[in-house]
Parts: sequence; structure tokens; C-alpha cells
Amino acid sequence: MLATINKIYMNSTTLIFLFLIFATMTMNAQQFTPPLSIPKPVKETLHGVMLTDPYLHLEDKENPEVISWTKQQHDATMKYLKETAPEISGLNDEIRTLFDREVTSPPRIKKGRVFFSRRKKGESQFKYYTLLDGKEQLLFDPMKLDPEGKTSISGVVINKDASKLAIATQTKGAEITDYRIIDSKTGQQIGETLIGISGFSWKQDETRAFITPRTKELIENQIPLAVYEHTMGKPISEAIKLLAPDDAKDFASIYEPEDESVQVWSTGDFYSNTVSFRKIGSSDKPRMIYSSKKFKSSPEFRGKNIYWFSNHEAPNFFIAKSTVDNPEFEKATILVPEGKTVIEGYDVTSTYLLVQDKKDVMSRIMVHDLNGAFIKELTLPEFGNVASMSYDRDEDIVYVSISSFTSTQKIYKLNGKTLEWTFFYQDEIPMDLSDIQASLEFVESKDGVKIPMFIVHKKDIKKDGNNPVLITGYGGFNIGMSPEFVGYNASFLKRGGIYIRVGLRGGNEYGEAWHLDGMLKKKQHTFDDMIAATEWLITNKYSNSNRIVARGGSNGGLLMGAIATQRPDLYRAIICQVPLLDMIRYHKFRIARYWIPEYGDPDRAEDFGTLIQYSPYHNIKAGVELPEMLVSVGEFDMRVDPLHGKKFVALAQSRPEQEKPIMLHVDYDAGHGTGKSIEQIIEDQAFFWRYIFSRLNMK
Repeated sequence: MLATINKIYMNSTTLIFLFLIFATMTMNAQQFTPPLSIPKPVKETLHGVMLTDPYLHLEDKENPEVISWTKQQHDATMKYLKETAPEISGLNDEIRTLFDREVTSPPRIKKGRVFFSRRKKGESQFKYYTLLDGKEQLLFDPMKLDPEGKTSISGVVINKDASKLAIATQTKGAEITDYRIIDSKTGQQIGETLIGISGFSWKQDETRAFITPRTKELIENQIPLAVYEHTMGKPISEAIKLLAPDDAKDFASIYEPEDESVQVWSTGDFYSNTVSFRKIGSSDKPRMIYSSKKFKSSPEFRGKNIYWFSNHEAPNFFIAKSTVDNPEFEKATILVPEGKTVIEGYDVTSTYLLVQDKKDVMSRIMVHDLNGAFIKELTLPEFGNVASMSYDRDEDIVYVSISSFTSTQKIYKLNGKTLEWTFFYQDEIPMDLSDIQASLEFVESKDGVKIPMFIVHKKDIKKDGNNPVLITGYGGFNIGMSPEFVGYNASFLKRGGIYIRVGLRGGNEYGEAWHLDGMLKKKQHTFDDMIAATEWLITNKYSNSNRIVARGGSNGGLLMGAIATQRPDLYRAIICQVPLLDMIRYHKFRIARYWIPEYGDPDRAEDFGTLIQYSPYHNIKAGVELPEMLVSVGEFDMRVDPLHGKKFVALAQSRPEQEKPIMLHVDYDAGHGTGKSIEQIIEDQAFFWRYIFSRLNMK
């Protein structure tokens, strides 16, 4: 009997092996023939280190030779993938059913008015609506600005009495926005369009607003973005400059809380800030109430009180309260001290202080009285992760979003006085995920730290070491991985794929300490964590290196470049989207100076010494073949310049040992990924899933 079983097992294993060999041979028969990348070496000595950059010239996006080379690279990629990543039966229909359907956003309620966005089946972009006497009224349609559907709504600012809306739009995902003021009942535009504005905040008298101009020219020249006072109806050129940071890595903002009599000024970077305020109408210099170059404290003005959410010498955060009469942060009384779990946010209702905290990457709500005394953990209306909380002061209602892997996000109304739950909203998707399950595992990283990892797959999966795996992570900017709906990966999961989300250091899974342990000098921890997670999947028989694809974008694209150059043996293929890859010159382009607090400044010798150790572009090693890579960039990306992908691909392709394809894909109608039309979304989804399925030999 045992011999028979072994024979059957050997025969099935042989068939699988032969199938993989045949698929690989078929793919190799189609040659990837990108254009020749001619090096033009430029030598530079930085901090005593001689660097040679053979593809520095590819940074010149206006050069006709670079434009031509880029187009030829993209065309070669598309030709090769057309041959080696064929159409998957039923995939396009599955994707269209999932995305091209009527979708209505969660309603926004203000002063009794209801506003929402909706995209109907067949429409390219979301439109903005309101309810009037129980009837839906269309207020704004971006398709009227751009019939091609590549202009999208990127923000809506509602004024105090909900009579006017400031609607922001962007084109081709460039994240350069224009604002239009419209009447909230008729949709009629009021005044001229405000061109090239990234921030808009009504002053309380509403004859003026605080604006932050942000144009392509300001971004390309890395000019610090200033806050101006703009008088409605007058040209932007007449706006009065009020506040500007000294360096383009810093931010500035001014706002007037709707129900308070103060004007709040703030400057800082991603992780530290200075806060000042003055009475509305006063011309006095704003009074500084908090300042740090290391920590961040955010005030909320409520009547005579100022509530503070802070990580000042407290990586798990705390909540404190001062008063307008004695506003300084150091005079504040701590309401909820830092604890072992991570405080993510709070809301103050008429009766309670509700605290959102996170324990083992799951968020919950803790109830305190208004003096901070703990009352209880609030029982949620259903099992899930608290994704967000938003308080409506007029209604005394907290809108709580609850997420899970197998259900779309639900929003409940939580009564601020009685703590009673009422279901409010859910986007219903025509999909059955009852056969999908998720688990949380903890993986030991290189230095012994336990890393959380979500594993999602069909319930009948077998750990035979041969499952197709898609692994993703981010690990930066205090952005973590938490349970979220995986339905958009249903085509992959239903076909037997295993989807992995890794909570890497650099995120917020365990507070600011977790973030600090994956940034600046400790950035290598992020990459070590991802490598350890992949090794764990192989050791525990989930898969093998020939059936694992890694995918990440932006900071996650840097992660992809790092794992490709550090552990090329672990992955069948890597999808590297809108990535940072040249970490020695990253800060010289577009908005990248904002990221110096996260990565460090290459102009400083100490930071340079860290960055050069992992910068993917500088760690493509002679004699070491990288895994197959699909490097995708956006032509209109104002965050991460496409030069990163171009230079990396050119250098990787140039080495004779690199037989596996390193491909450049350019999205000529997009930026960093936002604002795409429904057809672009469907096309993108089909393109990348076909690639993943083909490399993992899935049908």
C-alpha cells in the first residue's frame, strides 16, 4: 500500500515538475529584447567615497533620447508580456464585475445635510451628490471637465453651514489640484477656479480662505510651500503670504476651528511640529504652545479646552488636556497616559472620552469619562478591526468604521451619550468569500524580533510547499498593516493563491517605537523582516521560491528593490511599483525632501553611510543575477520621480549575468496611482494579475 502511495505521489510530483519546466521553457522561448542602454558614466565624490553613476543622464526627462529610450523600453515590455502573460479565462469578466458597478461612498452629514459621491456602472469617475427634500441632486461631475475620464475629484471641503463646497480636482493622477467653489444646492460655481492649490481651509467669516499654492513648477524646484490668505473673488496673485517653512522637507498650515474663536498656526515635518495660536481678529504674533524637533503633539480646540494627542517622549502616545487660558503643552494634564498598547486616536463626545487603541495589530475602543478615568472596553457590534472614528459634534454621534478580511468595511453610528450602536453603511460587493480564511502568525526576524504576518487563503489549502504566493508589505512612514477586505484579490484567492501581508518595522503596528525601529539607521530591519517572512513561508511548507511573487509600491517599491538585491534567490518575480531606488539622489527631485526625516539626508555623511548600504541602485552586484522584475512607474508621478525605475532597469539590464528579464512599464496617463478612471483601473488590474498568474503558473 505504501509503495502504491509513494508511486502516485512521485508521479504527481513529476507531472508538476514537468509542467513547471515546460512553462519555463515556453517563456524562455520568447526573448525579451529591450533597447540598448548606453552608459554615460559620471563620477562624483561624496563624503570621501567615489561614486560612478552610469545612467545619471536618464534623470533628464525632457531629453529626446531619454524619452525615446523610455518608450522603447515600455514597448519591449508590453510585447514580451503579451507573449508570456496571456489572457486568463474569465479574469477580465471577474475584474469588471468587481469594479465596474454602482458604488456609493459613505455619506457625509453636516448641519443636517447629506453629501456623497457615486460612480454608476459604466461611468469613468465618481460624481458628487446631495439630498434635497429626500431627492438626489447631482452637484459636480468631473466628466464635464474631461470627457476622457482622467480628471477626478480629489477632495471636498464643506463650509460651516454646509451651504458651499470647495471641490478639488486633479488630472492624470498628478496630485496638482484646482479648487472650485460651488453652491451646495444647485452645484453652480461661485467665482473663478483656484488653479494649483493643494490646501484650502475656510476662514470663519468665509469671505477669505487659507490656501497653499502647489504647482508643477514649485514641486520641480523644491520650493517650500507657503500658506496664504486669499480673499474670495480676487485673483490668487493678490493673496497675502502668512507662513512658510524654511525647507521643502517641512510643512506649514493655518486654520480656524469652526466652532472656536482661535486661529491655529503649525509648522513641522512628518514627525515633529511647532504649534501656535491667536484669537481670531487679532494681529498679535501667534503664541507658541508646543515645539519639538523630535516629537509631535496635535491640539484639538474644544471650547475652553485644548485636547492633545502626543508621542512626546511616549512612543505609544497619550492624551492630555490644557485650557485656552493656560494653553502650553507642558501645562497640560494627562487624561490617558501612555500604556502598553498603542493609542491611535480619540474622540470627545458629550459624555465620554473614547480612545482607539491597538493591541497585536487589532484596534478597539476604550471608554473613559471626561476626566480620563477608565470605564470599560466597548463591545463592538460585530467582530472586526476598528479602522477609523469620526465625531459629529452637532449630532453627538461617532461614526465608526469596522473592517475585516472577508467583509467590506461597515460603518456604524455610536451614540455619544448612550453608547448604543446603529448600523449606517456598507458597500455591498457581489462576492462570496465564505471559503476564504485569514490567520495571524508571528515570524522571528533576523535579530529575534517577532513580526506579525496575515495569511489569507482558501480553507482547503494544503501545505505541500507548492502553493502560489503573493507577498506584500510597506514598512515605512508609520503606516501599518491591519485587517482589510481582500475581495479585490478574489480572483487570485479563488484560484488557490495565498495572499500575505507582513507588518514590517517602519510601520505603526506597535507604535512609534516600531516605526523608529525601521527608519533612518535602522531601515535595514524593514528588509530583514520581509526576507524572514518569505523564508518562514518556505520553511513551513506554504510555498517555495519558484512560486512566490513579491509586490510593493512607493516606499514598498524601495522594499522590493532591497529584497531583490539582497535576496534574489527567494522570489520567482518581483513587481516594483512607483519605487524609490536611488537613495543617494532621491532627495533632489520633486517632493522627496519631505522624506528626509524617514530615510535621512544623503548630504549628511552619517546618513549617506547608511543609505549607501541598502540603496537598490547602488547594490546591484556584479555576478549576481536578480529575479525577474516588473518595474512600473507613472509619467505624471509628482511624489516619486520615474527616474528611479529607469536608472535601476538600465543598470540591471546592462550586466551579462542578467538573463532574467528586468522590465520597465510606464503608465503614460497616471501618477502615483490615484485618480484613475474605471477603465484604467480595470486595465491595470488585468495587466498585473495576468503577470502574477503567468509567473506562478496559475490558470
